[in-house]
Amino acid sequence: MIKDFRKLQKRFRTLGDDLKTFLKAQVLAYHNLSIDNGGIVQLTDLGFVTPKLLKARKFACCSLPQKGARSGLRVIYAYFEEEERIELVEIYYKGDQENED
Repeated sequence: MIKDFRKLQKRFRTLGDDLKTFLKAQVLAYHNLSIDNGGIVQLTDLGFVTPKLLKARKFACCSLPQKGARSGLRVIYAYFEEEERIELVEIYYKGDQENED
């Protein structure tokens, strides 16, 4: 995750701030307030139930003008329900990689 992030941050300078905003706004709204805007989907058929692996498809990046939430950046994260903890797994640009690996 760190290697992916550093590589992307060279291309998208605001990525660090955008990621903080994403975690505070969208992830908090989805898990704590049960607000679903269709931007986060659970990855299924992985062979395990816990933790939940989710993919955020709507990730706004200020470094990509006129793109908004459809910037093409994707974030894969694990959600530990009992602990209410989030662990970032992968971040990638959709133009470089079609699906998560």
